Amino acid sequence: MQSVLTVNGLYGGYLYRKPVIRNLTFSVGKGEMVGLVGLNGAGKSTTIKHILGLMEPEEGEIRVNGVTLREEGTTYHSSIAFVPESPELYEELTIREHLELTARVYGLSREEYEERAEQLMRLFRMTERAGSFSRHLSKGMRQKVMLMNAFLIQAPLYIIDEPFLGLDPLGIRSLLELMASFKQKGCSFLISSHILSTIEKYCDRYVVLERGEMAARGTLEEIRTQAGLPVGATLDDVFFHLVGGSGEGGGL
Repeated sequence: MQSVLTVNGLYGGYLYRKPVIRNLTFSVGKGEMVGLVGLNGAGKSTTIKHILGLMEPEEGEIRVNGVTLREEGTTYHSSIAFVPESPELYEELTIREHLELTARVYGLSREEYEERAEQLMRLFRMTERAGSFSRHLSKGMRQKVMLMNAFLIQAPLYIIDEPFLGLDPLGIRSLLELMASFKQKGCSFLISSHILSTIEKYCDRYVVLERGEMAARGTLEEIRTQAGLPVGATLDDVFFHLVGGSGEGGGL
């Protein structure tokens, strides 16, 4: 399978020679959804920051669509759409203006923008709020705006941190349907989430982090085997077995 994201032997953190994450190696294939799971403090956010280029690795290599950030920075960044856990919007722009700005930055044609924006606003039930300023929106609505901006560009790789946080049940269902349809088009996803029962239904493989190191990786069947659990064990069962009895709670 062609890899869209490759992380190889990654060490990194906030202080030199004191890595938070150690020797992480995993990949996300084309049209694949990978769940990044771990307790608070396990290194998920630090891993994501390294992939986004917000932090520089001490050791190891990260490639997106075959290139590193140093080799082809523009290609690297343009291949990624990121949705953070906490919505970050421009207070002085409306929902529609946010979408228009994103379309211009990524070079979408007017026709592409209008068609995609209309579909996304309808899917997330935001059409009637298109002219609303972001400061007047609830947290859930702000999260929907972040998601609409990300999916407007149809990037090869989506990195989404806690995608369901703040969304109502209809919003969660709309997001899951959207991710499934984009996955069928060949888009790839790295999803960090604590809602294990939901991502178990959609992810192809998993990366389980424990105190900055890889506790397990692979399909659900493969990480079951790594955890020594029988067929039928859920992702929640596997996760608890791998990190739940670690005494200090994996960095909590």
